[in-house]
Amino acid sequence: MKIDFTKLINRKTAVCDKEIYREFSVLIPIIKTGNEYSLIFEVRSENLTKQPNEICFPGGKIEKFESARQAAVRETTEELLIPEADIDVVAELDTVVTPFNSILYPFAGKLNSYKGTFNTEEVKEIFTVPLSFFLENAPLCHYINVRMKPKEDFPYHMVQEGRDYPWGKGKYPVYFYVYENKI
Repeated sequence: MKIDFTKLINRKTAVCDKEIYREFSVLIPIIKTGNEYSLIFEVRSENLTKQPNEICFPGGKIEKFESARQAAVRETTEELLIPEADIDVVAELDTVVTPFNSILYPFAGKLNSYKGTFNTEEVKEIFTVPLSFFLENAPLCHYINVRMKPKEDFPYHMVQEGRDYPWGKGKYPVYFYVYENKI
């Protein structure tokens, strides 16, 4: 049997079983404040059904017709009421794959001519934090224990040790920054 290794060489990598994941995208908005750069954070509206009052960056679900970058820009225009032309995507950052079937694609982007506007249906308030704060302060890091627990109908007879199989466990980091009265 002959193997064509060029198919492997030219193969684009991907996330295994990607179809079971929900994909989201965020933009980390950077603005000039005085003599320095700052990041814009949103406090989600208390009227939202998912994660109300949480602090986040503009972002949301990636629609079937768009790329992760397009979704980040679209969500930013919707949430911060800024024209797409005023958003300069600077870089794609490291992808986050969670144990909760989510993939997050973050982008850093500079906002030009931002006037502090936001969509009150999605955003309760916005605030800024100087970029220097993040460069000078390490986050607090806490961990959530993650344990595999097969469903009742799992075919235990197909694995060594059956129901007593030592399934893996791990931990998921959660990072906190405390800036003024915001976490």
